Amino acid sequence: MERIKIFKLLNSEVPADQVVIKGWIRTRRDSKAFSFIEMNDGSCLRSIQVIADNTLENYQDIRKLATGSAVAVTGKMVESQGKGQKWEIRADRVDIISFAPESYPLQKKRHTDEFLRTIAHLRPRTNKYGAAFRIRSELAYAIHKFFRDRGFKYLHSPIITGSDCEGAGELFRVTTLDWDNLPKKEGKADTAADFFGQETNLTVSGQLSAEMFALALGDVYTFGPTFRAENSNTRRHVAEFWMVEPEMAFCDLAGNMDFAEEMIRYLTAYTMKECKEDLELFAKFVDKKLMSVLENIASSDYIRLPYREAVEILNKAGKKFEYAVDYGKDLQTEHEQYLTEHHFKKPVIVYDYPKTIKPFYMRLNDDNETVGAMDVLVPGIGEIIGGSQREERLEVLQSRMKETGIAEENYWWYLDSRRFGTVPHSGFGLGFERLIMLLTGIRNIRDVIPFPRTPGSIEF
Repeated sequence: MERIKIFKLLNSEVPADQVVIKGWIRTRRDSKAFSFIEMNDGSCLRSIQVIADNTLENYQDIRKLATGSAVAVTGKMVESQGKGQKWEIRADRVDIISFAPESYPLQKKRHTDEFLRTIAHLRPRTNKYGAAFRIRSELAYAIHKFFRDRGFKYLHSPIITGSDCEGAGELFRVTTLDWDNLPKKEGKADTAADFFGQETNLTVSGQLSAEMFALALGDVYTFGPTFRAENSNTRRHVAEFWMVEPEMAFCDLAGNMDFAEEMIRYLTAYTMKECKEDLELFAKFVDKKLMSVLENIASSDYIRLPYREAVEILNKAGKKFEYAVDYGKDLQTEHEQYLTEHHFKKPVIVYDYPKTIKPFYMRLNDDNETVGAMDVLVPGIGEIIGGSQREERLEVLQSRMKETGIAEENYWWYLDSRRFGTVPHSGFGLGFERLIMLLTGIRNIRDVIPFPRTPGSIEF
């Protein structure tokens, strides 16, 4: 018989004479006449109870099964006599696929997140992390659905690139050169001898590529891994993470903010509906205010706040911040959280930042002091989206590149897009892991990505 996943059985309306399930044992307890086996296959949070009678041929081996052992069970699905469960399986046959030894590290019910990070290859077998990564999977689907329903085209932007989108310099170098025998030119590594003939890096963003396609296909998005060689060990940073980056032709800053708000509201409401069971776990054990926070994000109209006004509010807050609030400085997480959690008590979109703290590609405003940038701030996380209207005017873009020290010759193709049929266009980047943190209440980014890459750690 074909295997049936446990989530399908648990959602069934009628019993079945014979089913086959395969999975891993969570617990086993024995009596004289039979054993109760709690079994899970990862398809949902809930497990199903299997009753194995002592008349089964291999019953003595069944009594040796420990947490983590893998089995295949054939039997009848019947109404459960116990509380809290609708169905159970009366086993006609239990085939042992593998025994887990006593050294299996997930024997206990509860483990700290710190410990589970040391066994990232096993932590998806726990309730918490199984739920987190099911939500991650469902959320990835929702993102593609959101864009497809709105006529966007999906772009696979390059992972290997010769440009630095943000100009921050925190890049991972890609090379085929022999580091034990580097070819030198004028005392430095000769990048002309490298595979691509120039310095090459892992991408920090797919934005510039997406802009090129937006100016051909209209509305596009990228959704893929990005990399930053930032030597940071905070709860908000990893070296490899995923970004969702739409780019929209004929879209100004106001339209960009509207679209960003629509996207966050949609993804929040979608997750509340489609991942209800897994979310309940986080609402019960991780953040008891989670559901009210998500309801606020899904249903509120977001505040639109110029950067200058945000600074004024923070300076009048009467609160001592760790980082001083001054015009011309970027907002820190504590400032963002004050605005969303204390002052407005809802999501906030801050826009029109000083040009001195933003990248060259953001559109210069008429005041020649600010750019058409916007950040979406949400309770519990702070910034979750950063974007802007892009500078479409060739001369202004060239001037901004000169101001910020960007070499035009390295971006000749980018400038071409402003020479040939330029139009107003906008876009933003959504940190996928930060979105999962928002929706689950998990506060460390290392706990929402399968195998976190951090300074000094690439074990798995």
